[in-house]
Amino acid sequence: MRSAALYSAAGSLLLTALTAAPAGGASAAPGLAERSGTAVAAAQAMASGVAFGACSDAQDMPGALECGTVSVPLDYAHPEGRQIKLMVSRVRATHKDPHNSKRRVPRQGALVYNPGGPGGDGLYFPLVGFMPQWKRLAAAYDLVGYSPRGVGRSAPLSCQDPKRFFKGPAPSPTHPDASYKKERIARAKAYARGCAQRAGSALRFYNSLNNARDLDVLRAALGEERLTFMGASYGTYFGALYATLFPSHVRRMVFDSAVDPHPERVWYHDNLAQSAAFEERWEDFREWIARHDDVYGLGATAAAVQRSYEKASARLAAEPAGGEVGPAQLQGAFLTAGYFDDYWPQRAEALSAYLKGDPKPLVQQTAPVREAAAEAENESAVYTAVECNDAPWPTDFRVWDRDNTRLARVAPFETWDNVWTNLPCAYWQAPRQRPVDVRTGPGELPPTLILSAERDAAAPYEGARELHRRLSGSVLVTERDAGSHGVAGGPNACVNAYLDAYLLEGRLPERRAACAPHREPEPVDPARKAALRPVR
Repeated sequence: MRSAALYSAAGSLLLTALTAAPAGGASAAPGLAERSGTAVAAAQAMASGVAFGACSDAQDMPGALECGTVSVPLDYAHPEGRQIKLMVSRVRATHKDPHNSKRRVPRQGALVYNPGGPGGDGLYFPLVGFMPQWKRLAAAYDLVGYSPRGVGRSAPLSCQDPKRFFKGPAPSPTHPDASYKKERIARAKAYARGCAQRAGSALRFYNSLNNARDLDVLRAALGEERLTFMGASYGTYFGALYATLFPSHVRRMVFDSAVDPHPERVWYHDNLAQSAAFEERWEDFREWIARHDDVYGLGATAAAVQRSYEKASARLAAEPAGGEVGPAQLQGAFLTAGYFDDYWPQRAEALSAYLKGDPKPLVQQTAPVREAAAEAENESAVYTAVECNDAPWPTDFRVWDRDNTRLARVAPFETWDNVWTNLPCAYWQAPRQRPVDVRTGPGELPPTLILSAERDAAAPYEGARELHRRLSGSVLVTERDAGSHGVAGGPNACVNAYLDAYLLEGRLPERRAACAPHREPEPVDPARKAALRPVR
């Protein structure tokens, strides 16, 4: 998820206001027609339920996983009009206490999960119940995942031919010149046209408000009077919209790695803030590599590691590794490491090996997986459509140029690549919405749990604090001095204890609590790794 806010030295530049009106005007705030339409669709879903059965790819899935579909209106203002089907999955509650085999755990209902994005697919989420840290929850809840509208097999959205999605080795200039900007503007315009041409009049209905409404229909289809939900990253945003629109329908909600829901920051300023935060996380990663210079030989300081990275990028620009890996592919791989620190050892090993003359690890980790082109293109299309539809964006590239040129002076790592991802929103051909003011008053919403890592770059910490301020009765649990994106059910036992206590017993600490960071990853010594490799 490319959103949320962090006010650092770079983030202080993010106060620039939007100076251009959204293309095509802006739709009004959600009205009575959509609210009434949601109630109609939910009542129909409650009556019909979900006919769960074998999944279409059951041969590759554990037998416990079931699949079904739920019909939702494309346009909630016209609930009897065109319907789309959402693919839903489930693993039933096991009732097995992992710490006491003789105890039968009572079922508490369905726990619905969304992994974020926009464009993330939660269809295989229920399989986490086989992991040790999830077994207590899997005993008490039916674990339910689904593909949101536009994703996977849920009325999939597309903006271009998937065969053209993965381009060859590409540049990734941190300070692009006028010629390169002109080229990327042309590509952004073409992408926006492709979305409009392929989706037609349906394009405007792929947005966060409809994702929240879909969630209420899914709740009803599952037979749940009140929803138990966990959203990660972008899932926290439309989860917060749900809490605002349907507070009486909430049982328990977990917001994992919350994005900033402030209506003036969705999504243009959120993305600027994310670029600022990634610079800090990139420095964390470089400092970790420097502490293990004896293993990787990339430099004993963060600055020296930066020079090694730039050396590799320049070499890849001159001669792409494996014919497919250029500077953009390198940047993308190291950006992923900004999300999850468990990638740090393998990324550092690949960079080290490449600079020592062995490109194979780098190619293996960064080259595009052609077989996944359709899935990747679909995820990109949904991401773009939802963010572009959700809110106003500057329509004059000079605004983007000014804001990001300033930001790139202090945060060059991610800034311009983030621009190119979102620039189609400047030329979007569907109406934009005005973001809803996420907010609940005392007693309107049951207590909710917000989880956040203090140095999360993808959903910076200020977003969690903003959500905490806006949802009355919420509790914020912070993983201190850590930066992985998504902390629920991860390696931090303290965070998981708060999660289990809330979802299993409804217990929460006072307004805030903190956990020590999980352990940093251990470096992988390439020489020792080779020595341990079995001889064939």
